[in-house]
Amino acid sequence: MKVDTGFLESLRLGGEFDARLCMNCGTCTALCPLGLEILPRRLFRHALLGDRERVLGESEAIFSCLLCRLCEANCPAGVHIAENVRSLRVVLNGEARGLAEA
Repeated sequence: MKVDTGFLESLRLGGEFDARLCMNCGTCTALCPLGLEILPRRLFRHALLGDRERVLGESEAIFSCLLCRLCEANCPAGVHIAENVRSLRVVLNGEARGLAEA
């Protein structure tokens, strides 16, 4: 794994990214109506570790999220999951724009 130390900072620029509060309990994953196993447990962990490649590799799941907040409403740690997913989308859109302009 290649750690990108600026990745977390770019997520914070995309919005409030509070994934550090995640206890990795799995409640969000169990409640997802789409059954998106990657969201948000492992996805947030990859982002916090600076694993840009893994996060970018999950772009389909990130954009498939309905942002219904069912996971967020039941999160025992109070993580703002929908806002975190929005932050990821902002960063991914920026990555896509950068590739298109290159």
